[in-house]
Amino acid sequence: MEIAVIGLGSMGLGMACSLLRAGFSVTGCDPVAAQGERLAGEGGRVAATPAQACAGADLAVLAVINAAQTEAVLFGEEGALTALAEGGVVISCATMAPEAARRLAERTAAAGCHYLDAPMSGGAARAGSGELTFLVSGGGAGLDKARPALEAMSARIYELGEEPGTGAAFKMINQLLAGVHIAAACEAMAFAARQGLDLAQVYEVISNSAGNSWMFGNRVPHILAGDYTPLSAVDIFVKDLGIVQEMAQSARFPVPVSAAALQMFLATSGAGMGRDDDASLARLYAQIAGVELPEAMP
Repeated sequence: MEIAVIGLGSMGLGMACSLLRAGFSVTGCDPVAAQGERLAGEGGRVAATPAQACAGADLAVLAVINAAQTEAVLFGEEGALTALAEGGVVISCATMAPEAARRLAERTAAAGCHYLDAPMSGGAARAGSGELTFLVSGGGAGLDKARPALEAMSARIYELGEEPGTGAAFKMINQLLAGVHIAAACEAMAFAARQGLDLAQVYEVISNSAGNSWMFGNRVPHILAGDYTPLSAVDIFVKDLGIVQEMAQSARFPVPVSAAALQMFLATSGAGMGRDDDASLARLYAQIAGVELPEAMP
């Protein structure tokens, strides 16, 4: 099976490598040349445009940021759908509003291809090890055709029905919780610093107590190491929690906790840390409170 992977960032490159390990033929495309070189080093091919990557491909995996990038990759000049084989499958992995997923699915179907609304969760490490979780809607023949590739990239696939947009809605519930948990973890660690506590000991105690969460366990080590390399950037949650707010407003549903978390991500981004790791919220809290957090070792 010929597979194109469009977007070779922290998630897409790992996904492409997982597909290569499973024996698929993979062609990648990314505007950053170094990412393509990394894929080539793993045995993949590299193309300059989405159309070139999709020439002769059965599947196109879109590991881009948002709905706008997905639309551009599919329908823009040299877009994927100008070259993807008729009856081919688009696996759309970007986090977006359900309405956007439904709109893209309709346009893809009109072009003679299948669209899977398939956002994923798990982070860069699990992308590289082929242990992501996929939230897939828009099934049928497209899902049947794409299943071997999805299995190569994942530890778990949730099949959420035939209607595109359902997977996107599930992902936004996940992102609401993830953003709130990150903000809470950063607030707690900065507050602990203000109390003069040993932060490494706080991490150990909370990791074995009821206040623990997956995000606490995953992000607090970044704070302890003073390493804010953007494995997941602040601006990702500015985007995602912004989508949550738009969805909630449309549904006339109050989401005050995620709204407060969004304000902290916005403030952190406004302070110049938008492209840094999302654990940078702790740095903003520390600046506000005048406390010191660990610094990276030289």
